Amino acid sequence: MSWIDRLKEGLSRSSDRLKGNIANALGGRKLDAETIEALEEALIAADLGPAAAARVAGTLQGRRFETIDDAAVRGIFAAEIAKILEPVAKPFEPDETKKPQVVLVVGVNGSGKTTTIGKFAHGLAGAGWNIMIAACDTFRAAAVSQLKIWGERANVPVVTGPERADPAALAYQALEQARAQGADILLIDTAGRLHNKADLMSELQKIIRVLRKLDPSAPHSVLLVLDATTGQNAIAQVETFKSMVDVNGLVVTKLDGSARGGVLVALAERFGLPVVAIGVGEGIEDLSPFSPDDFARGLLAMP
Repeated sequence: MSWIDRLKEGLSRSSDRLKGNIANALGGRKLDAETIEALEEALIAADLGPAAAARVAGTLQGRRFETIDDAAVRGIFAAEIAKILEPVAKPFEPDETKKPQVVLVVGVNGSGKTTTIGKFAHGLAGAGWNIMIAACDTFRAAAVSQLKIWGERANVPVVTGPERADPAALAYQALEQARAQGADILLIDTAGRLHNKADLMSELQKIIRVLRKLDPSAPHSVLLVLDATTGQNAIAQVETFKSMVDVNGLVVTKLDGSARGGVLVALAERFGLPVVAIGVGEGIEDLSPFSPDDFARGLLAMP
């Protein structure tokens, strides 16, 4: 199955719901202010958020239709959503001037963070880059074992430590090893225990502080992994992690398990942070850079 087909299939829960809500909002009525408001509510229900929903629904203001065709309306909406997404569609680019390029990956537990790191490692290694992983979520044995499996699949070394080892010390050790072995990119997994924000903030900031003893410019990227099934809660997660570390890229996962795929549009409208990849399945090929146009058309159930 091609990536576009996987994307459409993955977004089907979101697109089926949104398509039905748009059809219900139109309901054979004329295109007046009340109908546009109903369409805006349909977009909000898909988790586009109030600002993006108002912008997208507003594209119908002043338009004239001989007959209101829901496919035509969805096409107009898809074009506007693609415009919102275009500025943030920036795939991860390895930086050959940084060796190793240190990528800190953050996110709440359960967001798909560890799997995302494994898929990133697999894809980058397959493209010929020398990758190393640091398993610095030392409080979660499952995360470490999962990364070891991914490392074996991708033929990528994984630096681990004893359970409950100091994550910052392990990150330092991993950066030393990455340098010694000539790695191009070091991917660092981190904890995601948001129930104690102060401890998590302290831990992340310590990792960065310790890394900078070896490389004052590290980390070169901080990627936040978000679970699309959380809907608007993803907005709060971005705000929380931005208050802790300098997040400069997003990965949105589990779009295939959600009827809230529009949250990616809300994130783009609200923060303007680069979305480096999206995930639409559990398979090894189901994490990919995204095309704003393909995503928008998939979300609106357009061919």
